[in-house]
Amino acid sequence: MGVSILSPYKERVTFRNPSFKDGTIQLSRLELEDEGVYICEFATFPTGNRESQLNLTVLAKPTNRMEGTTRPLIAKAGRTEKILVATCTSSNGKPPSTVTWDTKLKGEAEFQEIRNSNGTITVISRYRLVPSREAHRQQLMCVVNYQLERFTDSMTLNVQYEPEVTIEGFDGNWFLNRKDVKLICKSDANPPAHTYEWKLPNGTLPGSVEIQNNTIYFKGPVSYSVAGTYICEASNAIGTRSGLVEVNVTEFPYTPSPIDDRKSMVQPNIPTPVIGGIVGGVSLVLVVAVVLFVVLRRRRHTFKGDYSTKKHVYGNGYSKAGIPQHHPPMAQNLQYPDDSDDEKKPGPLGGSTYEDEDEDAGGERKLGGPNKYEEDAKRPYFTVDEGEAHPEPYDERTLGFQYDPEQLDIAENMVSQNDGSFISKKEWYV
Repeated sequence: MGVSILSPYKERVTFRNPSFKDGTIQLSRLELEDEGVYICEFATFPTGNRESQLNLTVLAKPTNRMEGTTRPLIAKAGRTEKILVATCTSSNGKPPSTVTWDTKLKGEAEFQEIRNSNGTITVISRYRLVPSREAHRQQLMCVVNYQLERFTDSMTLNVQYEPEVTIEGFDGNWFLNRKDVKLICKSDANPPAHTYEWKLPNGTLPGSVEIQNNTIYFKGPVSYSVAGTYICEASNAIGTRSGLVEVNVTEFPYTPSPIDDRKSMVQPNIPTPVIGGIVGGVSLVLVVAVVLFVVLRRRRHTFKGDYSTKKHVYGNGYSKAGIPQHHPPMAQNLQYPDDSDDEKKPGPLGGSTYEDEDEDAGGERKLGGPNKYEEDAKRPYFTVDEGEAHPEPYDERTLGFQYDPEQLDIAENMVSQNDGSFISKKEWYV
C-alpha cells in the first residue's frame, strides 16, 4: 500500500530505506513532544505480527546568562543588610543545570527552580552580600554545568565608599631652620575625593603655609610655630572623613647612631614559639651533659689501680736483711666467684710487717734509714720499672720483688679498693 505518514510527523519524519526488511525512520527538528515510546511492528502470514519498542528521551540545552544589579553598591559604616549583587539564570534545561559561584567574596547564594509546562526546568541563583570597601574590584563568577558542558560568566564589583584619609610628609625629624617641608593628604575613596580641607583643632593655620589641593607647603625655615596637630578632611559623593598628624619641632636634627642602625639590622623578628623551642632544646642538651658528667665521674672514682698486670709488684720495695717488712693490711677474707677454681687460692700477701727502729740515748725511736723512705713506706705497691731505675744498692737495703708465680697470678686478677681490700677483676666488673 506504499508509505503512509500521519500529519503531525509528515514534515519531520522520513523512512531512510523503506522495504520489507528495513523500517528505519529519521526525525528532524526534534521537539520535546517527540519524547515517548516508539514501537516497530512486522506483519507476517500466517505466523502473525512481531514487534519491538524503545524509549526516546529528549534533552533540552538550557540558555544561560548572568547580570548584575542596577542598584548602586554603597558601603556604609555599621551596615549589615545583604543586598542583591548579581543573578545567574539557566533557562529551559532538561535535565536541570547546576549553578555555582566562584569568588573570594564573603556573601551567600540563594537558588530557585521553576518547572515549565513543556517539561524543562529553569534554575535561578542570586548572590547577596554586605557592600564593603574590601569587596570593591573583587571578581564574581557564575558557573553553570549541564551534562558535559560548562558555562561561565563574570563581573567585577563596583562598591562606592567614603574616603579613608592618611597624611604623609612628617618623618619625625623636623628641626629648626629645616627647609622644604610639606604635608600631603591622601585618600582612598570611590568615587575619588573632590575636595580637601586643612585645619588645626585649636586655632588657625600658620601664615607661612600655602595650600594647593591636597598638599600644604611650609614656606621658609621651620620654626616652633609650625608645631601642632594638622587635620585633613576629604569629601566625595558618599561622605566626608578626616585624618590627622602630630607635628613636633626639635632644636637639632636627629641622627641615628651606628649602634642603633646595627641593632635594627641584627634584631630579626623571631616568633615567640621559635624562641621557646630554641631555649628548650638548649636546656635539654645541658641536662644531658650534666647527667653524662656525673655518671662518668662516678665510674672514674670506682676504678682504683692499674689494669696492667705485668707491672704490679706488691710491697713498698724496700726491706732490710733479717727485718720483717711493712705491708698494707690485707682483707682477711677474700671472696671469689664460684665459676673459677684458680681464683679460690688464698691470698699471697699476709699481714707481715718490717721494723727497722733503734732507740738513741734519749729514748727517741728512729726509723732505720733516712726520712726519705717514710713516704715510700706509705705506698701500697711500686712497679718493676721503678725498681729497675735504681740498679745501685742502697746500703744494706735491697729491692724486694715478689715473683712467686702463684702470688703473681693472684695479683694479676685483683684490684685494690679505697678501704685497702682487694677484689678480683671479675667481681669488680660485676
